Amino acid sequence: MYQLTKISTALLAIGLSTTIFIGQSVASTTENMTATDESTSSSSSNNVVNTSDSANSTIANESATNRSATNTPAMEATGSTVKDKSTDMSPVTNGVSQKLTGKSKTTVSLNKFLPTIKYSTENLPDIAQKVNSANWQAGMNINRNTGTKLQALLNWQHSGVGSVDGYWGKNTRKAMQAFQKANGLTVTETLNTETWQALTKNDKMMAQPVLVSYQLTEADINIKTTTIPAAAKEKAKLEGMYYESVTEGLAEKFHISEKYLKSLNPTASFSAGETITVYNPGKPNTKPVSRVVADRVTETLYAYDAQDNLVASYPTTVGSTATPSPTGTHTVEVKVHEPNYTYTADDGSKAIIPPGPNNPVGMVWIGLSKPSYGIHGSPDPARISRQASAGCVRLTNWDALALLGVIQNGATVEFK
Repeated sequence: MYQLTKISTALLAIGLSTTIFIGQSVASTTENMTATDESTSSSSSNNVVNTSDSANSTIANESATNRSATNTPAMEATGSTVKDKSTDMSPVTNGVSQKLTGKSKTTVSLNKFLPTIKYSTENLPDIAQKVNSANWQAGMNINRNTGTKLQALLNWQHSGVGSVDGYWGKNTRKAMQAFQKANGLTVTETLNTETWQALTKNDKMMAQPVLVSYQLTEADINIKTTTIPAAAKEKAKLEGMYYESVTEGLAEKFHISEKYLKSLNPTASFSAGETITVYNPGKPNTKPVSRVVADRVTETLYAYDAQDNLVASYPTTVGSTATPSPTGTHTVEVKVHEPNYTYTADDGSKAIIPPGPNNPVGMVWIGLSKPSYGIHGSPDPARISRQASAGCVRLTNWDALALLGVIQNGATVEFK
């Protein structure tokens, strides 16, 4: 269970050194309010999240006023008709992915949170070329090449699949169904011609390469790594909850499973200057989000703009039988990049776990008006929708960062 403190607009504007308690805990600024979610490796509850004091612990403070009235929504909430959304779809990235243009608050925030990726499509290996040219027809099995293409098309149209692994699985099916609902299509358990045609009808989208070549930099390789111990007290002794390996860090950067990254690069040494094959993340949703719905049944978080258009969906873990999520509608009260996590054992002793991607709440904490509940990242993206939550909404770190960049202060959060 998490306890959070309400943070003032002034603090949001300048960054935080505030403490937020997660578990049966309390965040300390000027007011206390209770909050609930994940435990770390122990089953004990009293757990805490703190905002990082470092300069890069930025807080997104977004406004719905950035939405252009001329833009067509990426997905329609009612799904009654399918409109031409070519202007909103992730365009061909022309060698640079996740670099957004413009000066809106959402764009500035997203460029701060998500790494810019410069890539090439020259001299792609055969496997990458097969994925990029993959097509699907009725009656065909979804092999790994077609599966990767399908996952990319869903991601680029902001129906998130979680970690890209090329396999038809639970998260890909859920993303397809979210896309179907948003576009007024028949919701199915398997891919059909109607859905494939809707996914592939945009020429700019289809021209975008799924797998690309990327030259590793010193910054990619010379990252801090650590071995993550099981015990909370031992985690608290670490300088940071860093990645455990360079390949783990690369996998998160490219939104791909670590196993798939390695299989695409079987002879790679993952050293600076080396060119490897990676997944092209495209561009995230840039529309300000004023409402999200956490659906326990579909294990999906649906994000809506101020006009109630569905603009993105993310696979998620929402509560569990033992520790269910709350009910009803709540609001976003605090947004934290790179939170700490304070664990309180049964004997009352505390262990403050430092920030990092392997922190129990990952890279993001979005706290709600419902005491001790929030939306946050995860140290284990491959297990999103496949593990239990202690009441909060878990996302992959990259999805949590993308949401952090666009969700508004005071946005409503509905649990259903």
